[in-house]
Amino acid sequence: MREVLKTAHHVSGVSTSVRINKEAIVGFSIRLCEEGMEVPPWNRAYHFCEGGRETVSYLLVLDSLNFCFWPESEESRWEITFGSRRLSGYFALAASLTQAIEAGIPLTRAEYLAELSFEALREILGGRGELPLMEDRVKILNELGHVLLKEYNGEASGLVEAAGGSTEELAGLLAETVSSFRDVAEYLGQRVYFYKRAQIFCADLYGAFEGTRWGQFRDIDRLTAFADYKLPQVLRHLRILHYDEALAERIDRKVPLVAGSPEEIEIRANTISAVDMIREGLARLGRPLRAFEVDWILWNLGQQEEFKTRPHHRTVTIFY
Repeated sequence: MREVLKTAHHVSGVSTSVRINKEAIVGFSIRLCEEGMEVPPWNRAYHFCEGGRETVSYLLVLDSLNFCFWPESEESRWEITFGSRRLSGYFALAASLTQAIEAGIPLTRAEYLAELSFEALREILGGRGELPLMEDRVKILNELGHVLLKEYNGEASGLVEAAGGSTEELAGLLAETVSSFRDVAEYLGQRVYFYKRAQIFCADLYGAFEGTRWGQFRDIDRLTAFADYKLPQVLRHLRILHYDEALAERIDRKVPLVAGSPEEIEIRANTISAVDMIREGLARLGRPLRAFEVDWILWNLGQQEEFKTRPHHRTVTIFY
């Protein structure tokens, strides 16, 4: 993702509200090495993974909906029951889609997605509370179904195969053909590329297929961090990201940031740059990891209560 990294570094270099603490990056890199922190395996507990084309379709549906899980209040939080567990957020989404497929709902068929209704999606997700932006989620799946039918004979695997084993090609194809994956902003007159969900799709394919078949990419090392709202929260806790006083106050008071605003773009761009700096620091210490693997480590840390002492920034968007 050369354009993603290039534009992120540019924004990071001229940011006024967000800066990166390079000393904290050095300290965290050393800590990762000293504590022997491992890259978490791709989670198979909640994901549908039968090892074939249906898994590719499932992952594309999952990553089409992989955004904006935070509730306006704890009382409205969306949760489901999966076995004996109560799940919320991303894992609830992964598990609810798995349950639907295993119950015979044809979520992996493009024809079904193209005609999916609001009521049907709400029933599929189930649980209590409700995910934000439900109408957008339905439109996204409808568009995805139509694109797959028109361009790839209804097969998500066809889209992946058209990328020829390249994450850059696959992310570009998704952004070009499916508008909801076109995660691009403008900052001081320059386009800034993020492609968060398109990149996650590549990483999920790699994880689910263990780097083989539809998960085999010759340029998997080019994936950047997936700029969302959890990673900045973790990086701020680690004192790697520093916000100016006005921005810090807004985030701590849970005042929403407008999607595409300078502050929001700076947070996301500096997240990508900081993770790349961590990757470089680890390489110098003899522990080479790829940026998406550093992302997985940070995201998993973000599930711990210690890293939730300060709020994450709040932006209503379909992109993350």
